[in-house]
Amino acid sequence: MEDPTQARGEAAASTNTGVLIVHGADRAGIVAAVTRVLAAHGANIVSLDQYTDDPGGGAFFQRTVFHMNEFFAMRPSLEASLEAELTTLGLQWRLVDRSQPKRVAILTSTSDHCLLDLLWRHRRGEIPMTVPMVISNHTNVAEDVRSFGIPFIHVPSQGPDKSDAESEIVKLLSGNVDAVVLARYMQILSPAFLGDVAVPVINIHHSFLPAFIGAGPYRKAKERGVKLIGATAHYVTEELDEGPIIEQDVVRVTHADSAAGLQRKGAYVEREVLSRAVLAHCEDRVIRNGRETIVFS
Repeated sequence: MEDPTQARGEAAASTNTGVLIVHGADRAGIVAAVTRVLAAHGANIVSLDQYTDDPGGGAFFQRTVFHMNEFFAMRPSLEASLEAELTTLGLQWRLVDRSQPKRVAILTSTSDHCLLDLLWRHRRGEIPMTVPMVISNHTNVAEDVRSFGIPFIHVPSQGPDKSDAESEIVKLLSGNVDAVVLARYMQILSPAFLGDVAVPVINIHHSFLPAFIGAGPYRKAKERGVKLIGATAHYVTEELDEGPIIEQDVVRVTHADSAAGLQRKGAYVEREVLSRAVLAHCEDRVIRNGRETIVFS
């Protein structure tokens, strides 16, 4: 079976490759403005993806990958030109140096399938990220994490008041990460924590929610005779499990699958969905638009 991250991932970027993300109200001339500025700075467009939700005046989204000699030196001039051109058109934009991988911290609890899959893909260079730390409220994965040469930090989180644990995690993350991945981190994060961390947080959960919410979802699914199980990766917001969805997938099951079998298949699809979501985020292929996302391939 073809590896999904290999299939969707882009080739490794050189130091002279950039990504320009543009979004705002759709209007004539946006593509021309973007290409004009890039061409004026000697940039060669490698790929350009765009989408509008209503050609008659909806929202416009664009992702452009380009190669430009001496990108680091030329970046200030390029940014000044983009600011002058795109701001006039009422557009929001950001410029990314693809040679700089995202710094991604991973939070986890006792389940290790999503965590180890991400660390394995990171070691193989399949996801353009560094992992400065893994934080857990348990210690059972400590040696596995350290075997990858990545720092493991234990931050206990017990009882109804999680404020001390969250404060400690914020101190560890502050200024050190560009994103956080919850690899089956079984703690509800407070709005204050999300505000203090101030970077995107990606979560994974089985797609039984909300039909099989709470403990024992696979047992409940077995009792109801489900025919599909799946997983959803999304950005975390203050509303529990209601954040913008990045990636989803399902696998068929039958009456012959035990609850344990459902859980094994569920773990497999969770790994795949989370890895694809993290890859898309790290390659700047995701644009958030309110409660939805535009995910370019």
